[in-house]
Amino acid sequence: MPKKKNKTNKLGQTEESGKCSASSCSPVAFDKSGSITISVHAKPGSKQNAITDVAVEAVGVAVAAPPMEGEANAELLRYLAKVLEIKKSDIVLEKGCKSRKKVVKVLTSLSLEDVLERLKKEAATS
Repeated sequence: MPKKKNKTNKLGQTEESGKCSASSCSPVAFDKSGSITISVHAKPGSKQNAITDVAVEAVGVAVAAPPMEGEANAELLRYLAKVLEIKKSDIVLEKGCKSRKKVVKVLTSLSLEDVLERLKKEAATS
C-alpha cells in the first residue's frame, strides 16, 4: 500500500495527513518578503463589522458596507486596522479585490502571535 503524500491546501501550506502545527495551519502567516499576511473570508453587507470566526483556512470578517466600488474593501481594511491597533496606512489588500477570499498584508512589526491573539480576542467579544 503506498504512503499518503502530504496535502497542500489553497494557501500553499503543507498538511501531513490532516495534522499540522499551529503556525502552518493558521490564517496568519509570513509571506516570502517577511511581512505578515492574513487570509480573510469577507462577508460584505452585514449590519455591523465583526470577526465571525478565526478558522484554520481564514478569518471570517463581517463587513458593514456593500460590495460596490471598493467600499467593502476599504471598510475591511479600516476595521482590521482598528482591531490590530495599527494605522490604516500599515495594512493593505494584497489579493482578492473582487473576491470574498482575500489576503491582507500587515506592514508593521507585529508578531504572528500578537496578530492572532488580537483577532481571537475580537472574535470572542463579537
